[in-house]
Amino acid sequence: MSQGKKITQEEKIWGALSYLWILSVVALAARKNNEYVRFHANQGFLLFILSLFFWFPILGWILAVVVTIMSIIGILKSLQGEEWSLPVLAGWAKQIGDWFIKTIKL
Repeated sequence: MSQGKKITQEEKIWGALSYLWILSVVALAARKNNEYVRFHANQGFLLFILSLFFWFPILGWILAVVVTIMSIIGILKSLQGEEWSLPVLAGWAKQIGDWFIKTIKL
């Protein structure tokens, strides 16, 4: 993302909503051409996918805590107008988000 571009309040809100479970899919579809929102929606979508594994005992509970913490940090950073990359998972988030957009032909 270009460093000089001012992030609007609407973009910050869309970015924050991207970390709220299924709303990441809505943000990917509705704002797929917005670089800032897409960045956060890709990460939110990956966290959404990871959340599907919560039903596994113990490992799922640990994953639930990690995903919740990452989502809260993502929401806060988005509302501050920052692009915060998920530790270890940021590359996968972009790949999965891009695959999703291409697959459902949005």
